[in-house]
Amino acid sequence: MKKILFIDRDGTLIWEPPDTFQIDSLEKFKFLPGVITWLGKIVGELNYEFVLVTNQDGLGTESYPENTFWPIQNSMIQTLASEGIKFSEVCIDRTFEKENLPTRKPNTGMLTKYMSGEYDLKNSFVIGDRITDVKLAKKLGSKAIFIKNYDSADGFENEIALQAKTWEEIYNFLKVPERKVVHKRVTKETAISIVLNLDGKGNSTISTGLAFFDHMLEQIAKHGNLDLTIDAKGDLHIDEHHTIEDVGN
Repeated sequence: MKKILFIDRDGTLIWEPPDTFQIDSLEKFKFLPGVITWLGKIVGELNYEFVLVTNQDGLGTESYPENTFWPIQNSMIQTLASEGIKFSEVCIDRTFEKENLPTRKPNTGMLTKYMSGEYDLKNSFVIGDRITDVKLAKKLGSKAIFIKNYDSADGFENEIALQAKTWEEIYNFLKVPERKVVHKRVTKETAISIVLNLDGKGNSTISTGLAFFDHMLEQIAKHGNLDLTIDAKGDLHIDEHHTIEDVGN
């Protein structure tokens, strides 16, 4: 199945002015540092399809005329395409936040075709500099890469796969496969299921029937900054060592 990078525009691909948050003239148009270089490497080395997803508040209204948007948009798309960076689809929502329409991020109205089962959303990413991008990833069942810009990630840390300052960080993250393993073992004495993610955030859900052992394993996850899920059922009525030994194995 195809993997997707759902990429935001303003503040993610191109610079966004902090006073108006509106790029309405060619004088304001510039790419974020490294965008072309590292997106080009992602295109050349990794297997992702690109989809541009952007909210453009009131595009086509008096407050945001079309003629201030399209020269910048077309220049951006053409420049990226000249470097081999092409979007399979460009999704632009023109509504205002107060309208809360299904097409406006973080809602998924513009992206329903990607939720049909043909795409590997679990291993796809939403890349953006707004919490709306993080929320969109959750609604899609994808992962979020958050570019640290104007928004704060406070309270959303557990829903973000990577917080990045540069596109080089994003490239390096995507290039390295997820270090996650699922292991199950059944013996005469125990039945054990373990999920370990070495690139986690210190989360754990552990049940071995031994409270102190659970606590020690939770500390390993927390201080090792890894995610650990363990469900172990053992012959505790006979002895504890089988459960402890088999979890360790």
